Amino acid sequence: MTLVELLAQFKAKVGELGVTEVARRIGSSTATVSMLYHDKYPAAPALMLRRFEEEFCGTMVKCPEMGIEITLKRCTAERSVPLNASSPRRIRMNRACRECEVRG
Repeated sequence: MTLVELLAQFKAKVGELGVTEVARRIGSSTATVSMLYHDKYPAAPALMLRRFEEEFCGTMVKCPEMGIEITLKRCTAERSVPLNASSPRRIRMNRACRECEVRG
């Protein structure tokens, strides 16, 4: 999904749920969400829109290690799990996540 499409969906969702609810669900401040909504966000919006996509869009990605499609939100959660050397699966996942093109 392009940034323009994500921004349009972001604005529609903020219009539907409100700034506070969107900010709470993506783990951001209401000021940041408000600035992005009103096109006054001073930084590049890619990270904020990625967090929005993870929470609201249900985007599916192919996980090369699991061999299945998972949500972008689960992909991010799997990627953020610390390395646990006592589990062969976590070692494989850690290595795969570092090399994956989905990483944002």
